[in-house]
Amino acid sequence: VQLQASGGGLVQAGGSLRLSCKAYGMNFRLYDMSWYRAAPGNERELVASIGSGGGIVYGDSVSGRFTISRDNVRRTMDLQMNSLKPEDTAVYYCYAPSIERWGQGTQVTVSS
Repeated sequence: VQLQASGGGLVQAGGSLRLSCKAYGMNFRLYDMSWYRAAPGNERELVASIGSGGGIVYGDSVSGRFTISRDNVRRTMDLQMNSLKPEDTAVYYCYAPSIERWGQGTQVTVSS
């Protein structure tokens, strides 16, 4: 099983980025999926989760600004991030909780 995240980069505050996570070697549609992030010196925190049935949960700090989605045919999970703030700066990881598999992470940097 491999999770490959992409789409990070440098953006100014107020801007947008879209992250994508591609899954390999798993029956993607059966699995709940999540995005986590880790800022320097901080533990990983939940950004958003999307269940195999489509149920969605957002972390308090991103609710209303970020949108998680999945495409079971393409085996991808996306995170649309709008109205970005400097405090959103972190490495973002995709995660499959039931098999405890992490992607490699993608850096998001938001300048003020």
